[in-house]
Amino acid sequence: MGERETIRRLAALLPTRPDVRMHIGDDVAVVSAGEYDFLLTSDAVIEGTHFLADAVPEQIGHKAIGRALSDLAATGGEPLWALIDVVAPPELEAERLERIYQGLAKLSSTYSLAVVGGDLAQGPVLELHVFAVGRVPAGQAVLRSGAKAGDAIYVTGQLGGSIQGKHLTFEPRVKEGQWLRQNQWATAMIDLSDGLATDLNHILEMSCVGAELAMETIPISDAAKISPSQQTPLEHALYDGEDFELLFTVADERRLAFEEAWAQANFLPCTRIGHITQEPRGILLIDAEGRRTPLARDGFEHFTS
Repeated sequence: MGERETIRRLAALLPTRPDVRMHIGDDVAVVSAGEYDFLLTSDAVIEGTHFLADAVPEQIGHKAIGRALSDLAATGGEPLWALIDVVAPPELEAERLERIYQGLAKLSSTYSLAVVGGDLAQGPVLELHVFAVGRVPAGQAVLRSGAKAGDAIYVTGQLGGSIQGKHLTFEPRVKEGQWLRQNQWATAMIDLSDGLATDLNHILEMSCVGAELAMETIPISDAAKISPSQQTPLEHALYDGEDFELLFTVADERRLAFEEAWAQANFLPCTRIGHITQEPRGILLIDAEGRRTPLARDGFEHFTS
């Protein structure tokens, strides 16, 4: 049983309330609170799964906070508060833990995220669990479910090869996400934590649509191009995960205006890589000769061998 099926089965057991606009199934939970909707997200980074034992302490803290900020960015949210629970082995030196906190504090400060508490417990390996809260004006969160046939598909930055270092040093696209939401450009959005193929499928499933991607347009990172693995650079870009870029859709009739506005905003590069189709048949990858190939969704998924 994979991660998605596990989540579906557990979600069916959980209670909800009338003020919950979106619960399990998106980057964040969305809760109504008057003129604002609050965005709730939690993420864990665990030694041996998300970082190695010899990782730079500041980068561990950066990643822990960055993952939560990236979830808020994917809905266009303003970061507000965070709680951090730390599970630490008894041999962890106080200086190393302080450096981890310096890393998470630095990134939190960049995006005005106040770390207001948490918990400390002992365990066999180092774990950081972050619960973060953000907000948007009521009804304005950008969800995964808004993509429509004809929408253009865009991605920020470059993809693949994050294991070479980016997964510890990435910059969450908070400002870009807020700009997309404030200007009502994005019809659907997600951050790339599990890989382009997997995360685009999340949008397609929630929106009940399909997609076609132009192979030649997918932005591949230098790290993916020089990777010593047996995978091709394109496979790294499609499946590696932990790029933490934004993947989003824009209505076709607004596409040219969006691209001009993005260029004027002086953000990082953003690439149009395909379009949404009416039929919910997954992703088709189109090569330079126009041949269409169904794309497997085999990005990272917990609870699979």
